[in-house]
Amino acid sequence: MKLDKQHGGIVLAALLGGAAGIGIIALALSMARPDAEAIAAVPEQPSADYGRRLLRDTAELMGPGHENPELRYTGSHLDCSSCHLDTGTKPGTLSLMQSASRYPRFSGRDGGEGDMRDRINGCMTRSMNGRELPRDSVQMVSMELYINSLQAQYSAMSESRRTAVEPAAFVEPDRAADLQAGQRVYEERCVVCHGVEGLGLQATLDLNDGYVFPPLWGPDSFNNGAGMNRVLTASLFIKARMPLGQPDLTDDQAFDVAAYINSKERPQMANLEQDYPDRTTKPVDSPYPPYADDFPVEQHRFGPFRPIREFYASQKK
Repeated sequence: MKLDKQHGGIVLAALLGGAAGIGIIALALSMARPDAEAIAAVPEQPSADYGRRLLRDTAELMGPGHENPELRYTGSHLDCSSCHLDTGTKPGTLSLMQSASRYPRFSGRDGGEGDMRDRINGCMTRSMNGRELPRDSVQMVSMELYINSLQAQYSAMSESRRTAVEPAAFVEPDRAADLQAGQRVYEERCVVCHGVEGLGLQATLDLNDGYVFPPLWGPDSFNNGAGMNRVLTASLFIKARMPLGQPDLTDDQAFDVAAYINSKERPQMANLEQDYPDRTTKPVDSPYPPYADDFPVEQHRFGPFRPIREFYASQKK
């Protein structure tokens, strides 16, 4: 029986609750989704509902184990909702509720203006370590319809419901990240969900069903071209959302554990040297060269970042 990945929070509560959590796990298992064949069927016409399912069950519907090779778009068994929690409907960090209003916009990484479909394909090739969706495919249009529907939903929400329930925004420490300190944070606060080896918790014994809690490194994680492989981006997400259900890490803890996670091996994306045609626009924490400066790769990966910013500021002057 397959555990619905949207009930990951229930599983976490059960794990932390020890024996008292057995009943909660039983409840979560009773919510397992039946009729896998109906879920996996590709509709003839795109819809926002199908888009929501694609974000929630990406591994099952577009993953590398799909029975139809033409529908194997992702290179990992991650789901979009691994980062966009609650399929993007939770206000705050990495919410999708306002994404439609932000596109089209200029992308320094691509060197030009991109629309929502370009952004989705960026996630497909980087965060999902896969390949691009055809721009007019049922999958692409459905995801765009779903994200557009979230914008309408957001506009109809009251101000109180729009407010993110998150700790204070991450403030970057003025130092290099401490990987050993990050390892201690990981072992104390992250292992219960993501495992000692960072390989996550599978939804079932069949990897094609995806994860309840995603891997953070290793062959089935995001690749080195993904935004989450930037330590400041990861720190912001970790500070706002992790540990799941109890985001209470300090800025230093979030910074160090993000660096520890991103120090691990993960899939490598080809042709990253083509990113950021104007290298002066490259983020200071971009973990791969080339750069328009002489700072070492390790400093771009783990800091300190203030000297790099000061260098570019001086160049502008």
